[in-house]
Amino acid sequence: MNQKTLDLFKQHVIPNYTRYPVCLVRGEGSYIWDDEGTRYLDFFPGWGCDLIGHCPPRVVEAVRDQVGRLIHVPNTWYVEAQGKLAEALAERTGWGGQSFFCNSGTEANEAAIKLARLHGKPGRYKIITTINSFHGRTLGALSATGQPKYHQGLEPLLAGFSYVPFGDLEAATKQVDAETCAILVEPIQGEGGINMPPDGYLEGLRALADKHQLLLMFDEVQSGMGRTGRWFAHQHWKVRPDVMTLAKALAGGIAAGALIARPEVAEKLKPGTHAATFGGNPIACRAALATIETIEADGLLARAEQLGNQFRERFEALRPRCPWIQDVRAKGVMIGVELSVDGTPIVQQCLQKRLLINCTHGTVLRLLPAMNLTDAQFAEGCAILEEALLAHKA
Repeated sequence: MNQKTLDLFKQHVIPNYTRYPVCLVRGEGSYIWDDEGTRYLDFFPGWGCDLIGHCPPRVVEAVRDQVGRLIHVPNTWYVEAQGKLAEALAERTGWGGQSFFCNSGTEANEAAIKLARLHGKPGRYKIITTINSFHGRTLGALSATGQPKYHQGLEPLLAGFSYVPFGDLEAATKQVDAETCAILVEPIQGEGGINMPPDGYLEGLRALADKHQLLLMFDEVQSGMGRTGRWFAHQHWKVRPDVMTLAKALAGGIAAGALIARPEVAEKLKPGTHAATFGGNPIACRAALATIETIEADGLLARAEQLGNQFRERFEALRPRCPWIQDVRAKGVMIGVELSVDGTPIVQQCLQKRLLINCTHGTVLRLLPAMNLTDAQFAEGCAILEEALLAHKA
């Protein structure tokens, strides 16, 4: 890595991230290059933002075109691309949601928290969330996150959140009281370890919300935009939320977030209740439309489902030779390989072999590869990861 770049960071950038000693300069599809010309195969592109690979051609062209026309105007004016994106998302939800646009997942979840409280007035403000959830780093979204390690040093948090085990419908039921206004849950927990909902869980949450007139809110920041082989993960279980949040892959790597809500719920966000200066800007909206076009034109929903099956079969077949693999969980290109050992050394070994992956919760190898990963790239990456797993000393 270029020493000058390292020195710049040491002197001028707050060190709130743990960084690998690599400076990335160029990406194409599932490959990315550093400043020394070394190529890496990326099975975790953009922390989940680059769902259709690095620098997808339609997104690049849309951004190039838009940036020469109009970069930004405030939301006191109409922008055609924003309206078209809202229409495209509504069509793909299947429940006619209306959109509010922002810039990130935590912003989208902040908007959802405010909307839930506005909907619950008077008298209801509490929101049920789950243990090992992750909803973002801003204070409201962090308060909703059921992981105490992220709360340390930041107390007091925003009041009104209760955490119950993911998948435990009875525990959620017991938390409902006269002040509860909503349930906020990831249909598939991402940062929490790629945890799948047990049979009947999401359906049970829908029934519980209906019984007590609560909003059912799905955080699809990581699982949305086709990652699981459906446009939105909740569509696998045919459960419709009242509110859904999106970000990460929404605009093909350009910063963008969205809250989508049923019209009778969305109307609570009246002028003056919420805003985002850069939300729904022309560049992000054009990029998101190009992302949707790419996914549909290239048949990537089906490809994501196919890749998920391939990953599951590959690592299930490895388990007899690798006893520290405890479980393999996959829904499309959202894959978790749970280990009985620390996964950090395996991530480092893969990096040395030019494969980029992630470890979450200490023992879950998390893969979020691009939907357009080729069979050759799949085989190349899996071979590297298998070698690292088999070489590990338990």
